[in-house]
Amino acid sequence: MSDAMKELLSILDLETLEHNLFRGRSPQVGWQRVFGGQVIGQALVAAQRTVDPERHVHSLHSYFMRAGDPKVPIIYEVDRIRDGASFTTRRVVAIQHGHAIFSLEASFQIEEKGLEHQKPIPLDVLAPEKLMSDKDLKEQYLQNAPANVRKYWEQDRPIEMKPLSLTHYFTREKLPPEQNVWIRTTGPVPDDRALQAAVLAYLSDMTLLDTSLYAHGRSIFDKDLQVASLDHAMWFHRPFNFDDWLLYTADSPSAAGARGFNRGALYSRDGTLIASTAQEGLIRVHPAE
Repeated sequence: MSDAMKELLSILDLETLEHNLFRGRSPQVGWQRVFGGQVIGQALVAAQRTVDPERHVHSLHSYFMRAGDPKVPIIYEVDRIRDGASFTTRRVVAIQHGHAIFSLEASFQIEEKGLEHQKPIPLDVLAPEKLMSDKDLKEQYLQNAPANVRKYWEQDRPIEMKPLSLTHYFTREKLPPEQNVWIRTTGPVPDDRALQAAVLAYLSDMTLLDTSLYAHGRSIFDKDLQVASLDHAMWFHRPFNFDDWLLYTADSPSAAGARGFNRGALYSRDGTLIASTAQEGLIRVHPAE
C-alpha cells in the first residue's frame, strides 16, 4: 500500500469531538486549498457515524462555499434530520475559521429489492492493461510538459488514473466534451461498505470538471482560468469493491454563465454501473495580463 493511500484512509478516520461533532485533517502535501473530494468523503463519514450501519448511503448532494484551508482542521457538524422506517436523512456542515465552507445532505436506505436496469458500459474502451503505465507516461510525456502539469502527474497519490486519451493535457485541440478514465486505489480498501462509499466519493471529484474544458481546448492548468467545484451530487446504485480498476465516464452537456456542467458514471470492470455523479463548476476566464 502506498503512503498516499495510507494517508487517505487515515484522514477519513474522523475524530469524534462530541455528539454529532467530528474533526478531520488534511494531508500536508503543499496544496493551497483542500481538495474537494476530501471534504465530500469526510462529510459522508461524519454522516455515516450517526446512522445505523444497516442503512447505506444511496445519494448525496453538496455545495462548496469557501476554499478549505489545509493547514487547520475541519469541523463537521451533523444534523440528524430524520430517521424513518426505511430512509435516514442527514445534513452536514463543514466549518473552518468560524465559517461554513461546505454543506452536504445524504440519504441512507435499508437494503431492498426492486426493479433493475442500467445503462451499459461503453464498448469501445481499451482495457487498462493496454494503456500507458504511470512510468511510461512520466518517461515519454512529462519531460517536456509544463511544470504544473508535470507536478500534478508526478505527485504520490492514493488514486491511480489511466485516461484513454492524453490529448487534452498536452495540446490546445478542441475535443468532444467527453472522457473515459480507468481509476483505482493504490492500495487495498477494507471490506467496509461505508468506508468504500467514502473513498468512492473522494475519487468522484477527480477529472469530472475537466470535461467542461475539452470543447474549448483548455485545461485546468491554464493560468488565466479560475476553476473550482461549485456543487457535487452522487448516487450509489450497487455494492462494489476496489479489487480492480473502475471506469469513470463523463460528459459535459453545457457550459454557460462562467459555469460548466458535467455528468459522470462509475462502472466496475465487469460492466456493473455502481454510481453516477453530477457537478457544476466555476470556469472563469481572466483577461491576459
